[in-house]
Amino acid sequence: MPIRVAVLDDYQNVALDVANWALLTDCEVVSFNDLPESEGHIDQLRDFEVVVAMRERTAFTKEVFASLPNLRLLVTTGMMNAAIDIPAAIDQGVVVCGTGGIATNTAELAWGLILALLRHIPLEDRNVRDGLWQGTLGGDLHGRTLGLLGLGRIGSQMATIGQAFGMNVIAWSENLSVEKASERGARRVSRDELFARSDILSIHLVLSERTADLVTAADLGKMKPSTLVINTSRAKLIEPGALETALLEGRIGGAALDVYRNEPLAPDDPIRQLPNCILTPHLGYVTRSAYEVFYGEAVEDIGAWISGAPIRLLA
Repeated sequence: MPIRVAVLDDYQNVALDVANWALLTDCEVVSFNDLPESEGHIDQLRDFEVVVAMRERTAFTKEVFASLPNLRLLVTTGMMNAAIDIPAAIDQGVVVCGTGGIATNTAELAWGLILALLRHIPLEDRNVRDGLWQGTLGGDLHGRTLGLLGLGRIGSQMATIGQAFGMNVIAWSENLSVEKASERGARRVSRDELFARSDILSIHLVLSERTADLVTAADLGKMKPSTLVINTSRAKLIEPGALETALLEGRIGGAALDVYRNEPLAPDDPIRQLPNCILTPHLGYVTRSAYEVFYGEAVEDIGAWISGAPIRLLA
């Protein structure tokens, strides 16, 4: 019998087209457009020996592994996935492998969101289609201050692009040194100064126990009423309700969000009604080039595992 392979969260119906799955001659590959968040997805996966997970969309906990007795290989796109309980996978005898990715796509989206929010591009597009003309006044980047909460791989790219726009770039994270910030094109400031001085605040931290709910209502209260907040990292970096309240009360200028506490975003989620807010459906890594790497290397991972020599092991 063929090895059954499940490809999760293939929302765009492209997973089977961007990689050569035919190389897996002994496999039956099934892609899923959508999976329920509850027990339903476990039921649909019980008969699969291999699962390809897209980033951290699906949690693989100890309970999930115990409920999937046939699972032998879990491939995650990327080489890190906080939603996978690696010790539980080991205990269950499940091999976990990762893939490479593209390093620049999230920063590119973040700048798209900044420009869209600053120049009211979605609104003006709708206005032109409705027969209106020049209904807003946009803002400028040149001479303004870009604040980066996190100056790692993506934050450093943001700093470089901010400088190209002629912005003053400042940054803070708990372990960021003055020297490291300077090397990456930014000036290290205190946490309070980051929030108080930023005209645009872009968040680029890894979610962990230390960083969860790091951005508080008090932090947002230090901001200028014109400041724009961009989050392409993780929604749980911001205290629940803090950003929504700041937007509703007009205490910040606007926000552009690509990440949410619950994904996909429920149709009745109140965040959809937030004023002066641009929402995108977690597109940071969603490009054709990235998917070609994700799924192309997933095929390689599966083939190597079948041959008895698994590669890119996480566990």
